[in-house]
Amino acid sequence: MGNGVKEGQVDFKQQDVEPVTSTYLPSEGNQEKKKVLNSLMSGALAGAVAKTAVAPLDRTKIMFQVSSKRFSAKEAYRLIYRTYLNEGFWSLWRGNSATMVRVIPYAAIQFCAHEEYKQLLGSYYGFQGKALTPFPRFIAGSLAGTTAAMLTYPLDMVRARMAVTPKEMYSNIVHVFIRISREEGLKTLYRGFTPTILGVIPYAGLSFFTYETLKKLHADHSGKLQPSPPERLLFGACAGLIGQSASYPLDVVRRRMQTAGVMGHTYSSILLTMQEIIREEGLIRGLYKGLSMNWVKGPIAVGISFTTFDLTQILLRKLQHSTNVER
Repeated sequence: MGNGVKEGQVDFKQQDVEPVTSTYLPSEGNQEKKKVLNSLMSGALAGAVAKTAVAPLDRTKIMFQVSSKRFSAKEAYRLIYRTYLNEGFWSLWRGNSATMVRVIPYAAIQFCAHEEYKQLLGSYYGFQGKALTPFPRFIAGSLAGTTAAMLTYPLDMVRARMAVTPKEMYSNIVHVFIRISREEGLKTLYRGFTPTILGVIPYAGLSFFTYETLKKLHADHSGKLQPSPPERLLFGACAGLIGQSASYPLDVVRRRMQTAGVMGHTYSSILLTMQEIIREEGLIRGLYKGLSMNWVKGPIAVGISFTTFDLTQILLRKLQHSTNVER
């Protein structure tokens, strides 16, 4: 060559070459897949744990929502005790198998969708890698809840039917689907869908917004990057209290429409259902029936759900990190 350097003269010694096998760097595609899978698994577990913990209270609330009986804490206790005496302890969890069939995919989709929507909105608004501002934070939660509700709604319908009927009427989840399809038509599986979506928008939006906001305020004022588990439970409880209070009347309307076929009522629209409930039971006693029980059940369930999701996510990340280092 004309540069005075002979080709092939450069000789690297073995010790000069740094080994590259000590760290495993997964591709961006693999990282994204693992992130989605982690969110799905964490969300599924969060939903299952939270709903199982409050299943007896949830079933009692639904039974009051779909009847014209006046709600009180005393009456709720009597109903739970009577159910226990007549049908046994495990009857308090009747319909929980249907709840799990719905909640596991619902929670998995909702939490996973929330993580993805946060990322998309962060890119759109220029907050990539940072906390979203309040409005995108609310939108991410609303979109996540709407996505999950749209994909799992028939399972919610089945769960409501199982909660308010005696076990002789429907033997299992498949039996509910078969009987509804045969006797009332497939359209019945989507009865109450509109109030569900209208209720999910403020509920999921405010729940995620409140939880994320409280975590951010905690980080700003305490200097800690992550809150402790009890603090997460408290933030989740506040989120559940605000979200469920805002959307509760639509939850009552949804339950009435879902169970109309077995409760001897005919509800053709949201407004007509509301009018009938108000006419027969009054505004507060009708549309807010069981809300006080929801103020006990809701914060517990949402607090457990958010805390379980976050802690499972942290655990899975640690496990994957240790696996990558070992490779």
